[in-house]
Amino acid sequence: MQVVQVVVVSPEADGAGRVRVLPSGVDTSVPDLASWMAATEAEHAPRWVLPSAEALYPDLLAAGVRLARCHDLRLAEAILLAHTGTPARPRNLAAAWARLRGLPEPDDPPPTTRDEQPTLFEPDRDRHPAGTDQLTAATAVHDDQLRRLAQAPGLRLLVAAESAGALAAAEMRHHGLPWRADVHDDLLTRLLGPRTPPGVRPAVLAGLAEEITAAFGLTGAPESRQVNPDNPASVVRAFGRAGIDVASTRAHVLREIDHPAVEPLLRYKELARLWVANGWTWLDSWVREGRFRPEYVVGGVVSGRWATRGGAALQLPKALRTAVRADPGWSLVVADAAQLEPRVLAALSGDQGLASVSTGVDLYARLAAEAFDGDRDHAKIAMLSAMYGGTAGGAAALLATLRKRFPQAVDYVERAARAGEEGRMVRSRLGRTSPPPSEAWRNLTGASATDEGAERRSRQAAREWGRFTRNFVVQASASDWALTLLATLRRHLSGARAHLVFFQHDEVMVHCPTAEAEAVTEAITAAAEEATTLVFPDTSVHFPLQVTTVTTYADAK
Repeated sequence: MQVVQVVVVSPEADGAGRVRVLPSGVDTSVPDLASWMAATEAEHAPRWVLPSAEALYPDLLAAGVRLARCHDLRLAEAILLAHTGTPARPRNLAAAWARLRGLPEPDDPPPTTRDEQPTLFEPDRDRHPAGTDQLTAATAVHDDQLRRLAQAPGLRLLVAAESAGALAAAEMRHHGLPWRADVHDDLLTRLLGPRTPPGVRPAVLAGLAEEITAAFGLTGAPESRQVNPDNPASVVRAFGRAGIDVASTRAHVLREIDHPAVEPLLRYKELARLWVANGWTWLDSWVREGRFRPEYVVGGVVSGRWATRGGAALQLPKALRTAVRADPGWSLVVADAAQLEPRVLAALSGDQGLASVSTGVDLYARLAAEAFDGDRDHAKIAMLSAMYGGTAGGAAALLATLRKRFPQAVDYVERAARAGEEGRMVRSRLGRTSPPPSEAWRNLTGASATDEGAERRSRQAAREWGRFTRNFVVQASASDWALTLLATLRRHLSGARAHLVFFQHDEVMVHCPTAEAEAVTEAITAAAEEATTLVFPDTSVHFPLQVTTVTTYADAK
């Protein structure tokens, strides 16, 4: 019986492909790549070496093929390039192959959009040089990546989790987030009024615009003098004519102003944001057959957090969560990690005092009882100041209290901040690496100050980059844990009818038959424990998950 541990895949036109089976090294041309992969997955469950899961896996899912694990060459290359301080170089297979041969590196191709209808598997999207054998290139790049990973062992888990995340992202888009378009439409109508043609304000917004104009005493004025609440400059001018200077029209600025226009302005801004970002146009564009199918970008943020390509799935307003509803006979199991980043800081720093505070679900309440006379708000401000570098208002004094009580934790992020101020890179728990500062930054901070203004700008630039690296070590390590949770949960759910349908930083959602909800809850809890063991094997920090089973997402919060 042939032993199949790893399969390197090179897709070709019309659904065909070539594969190299390892360890035997046998090359095979197959006319139906999806069917061959399905049969091999069922018999051997190998680790698949894919040029890019984002490009290849959606076609396999459409053909009914689910892969248990893979090594994504593109994502691995991105992690390895960042680790050496060269994150801006192309990470596609053709570029990685070119670097091995000392050839010019082709740029990364643009992402495939959801409206494109490419040839099945869209072969050679990376634009290899003429005459290149893509299977040979993929094998060589894979071998080189394994060599580089062996020199930085912590990255192996990160690459494995990132690759599993790419499979999960494609599966979440394939299954889709259950979405009731009728509930969404009813909500918009109730809040905004009847639907209007694109670009025409709904009745409620139009009424608020008139109310704002009237509050400034401009009803009946020429159109050029009336207030356009969609134009910040128009609003600023209107306040100026009323004898009030405002720096901007941001909500927190407006709330400090005593004027009758403020209340309708704030209401207008809130509803206009809903109309523009998630109104009827969004509903028509993104919801099909009861599903919202966002395009997730794995590792789309330098810290390892995901992004989306259109659809803004990671910024769904609370008002719309009522439209996310399970199918009849199914439930949504929603889990989010309580105060993940402070717990990550405790685990990273080895601060046993902060670790002991993590035993409860509400870390801030325990922290308040330990160091801030029971004031939860003060405890939260102090912790956020430590992780984000804030010192405004009373934050500096609260941070000093935190430093005195939990010196190891505060020292950990302050050392990361100093590294950033000096232009050095920092890394997450699993080795994800911060980008180096730009050449302009180095010129600004490295040049001898010619005057007081130049020195001030240099110090400010250094502090700002230090705030970035201060938070990077925590946020990126939190991403390590959350991504490992996702990867392990995906494995725990293998073979079940349950589907992962949503992932956002520290939150996951599973759509499952109601009868399986209890088993899914147990799987999520087990995945969290496994993620903690893998990412922080020696920690005593608790990473509790709040898991709820609901019919609509709005009830999970």
